[in-house]
Amino acid sequence: MKKPFVLALLALVMVGLLAGCIQVPAAPTQEPLRTLNVSGNGKVYVVPDIAYIYVGVRTEAEDVASALSKNNEQAQAIVDLLKERGVAEKDIQTSAFNVYPQQEFGPNGEVIGTKYVVENTVFITARDLSQLGSLLDAVVRAGANNIYGISFDVADRAKAEAEARRLAVQDAVARAQELAAAAGVTLVEVQNVSVYSSGSPIPMYEAKGLGVGGGSAPIAAGQLVIVADANITYTIR
Repeated sequence: MKKPFVLALLALVMVGLLAGCIQVPAAPTQEPLRTLNVSGNGKVYVVPDIAYIYVGVRTEAEDVASALSKNNEQAQAIVDLLKERGVAEKDIQTSAFNVYPQQEFGPNGEVIGTKYVVENTVFITARDLSQLGSLLDAVVRAGANNIYGISFDVADRAKAEAEARRLAVQDAVARAQELAAAAGVTLVEVQNVSVYSSGSPIPMYEAKGLGVGGGSAPIAAGQLVIVADANITYTIR
């Protein structure tokens, strides 16, 4: 074996041994981020200025044509009355129309006949709440025999929703400062802010007492509360 070859082989062995002895220093571990997460709530109370009502007409007859004719007559009377009362045409909308047979049964469960039912539901937007009770009383007198529900709202909710969000963030910040002081830490900076508004105002009332004969239906609009929630994450030290 030639000497240069032996020297080269020894050099490679030495390099390998040295490489095994060299230790690469580990990267310094990063200290975990310390955070504080808080939630806040904001509520704004408003007086409703608009109402949504579902008014229904249900008729029955031995044949479809008679049930339909009677229903159309009563429904048209309601629409005409609403327009006379100042409800805009855009605020009167048919939301459902159903026609179906309904069997009649005898004392032993046998079918003794069939009637046909027609249901027509009208969705009404009432913008003058001072006349709401008398309006409902009038539509019942005109032929409505179902009132499916009354919900109250405010026509322009943007300002109230913005105020609810502001109060929610303000509440979250105050809680963060209180918790930081109690825990003996310092708030550094905001990492994340999330604000959520409720989908619809929460009614603070109970509307009851739709009736005919004793004057206007006693309807109380009460108040609505618009709610927002905020979530804030701070880094702390």
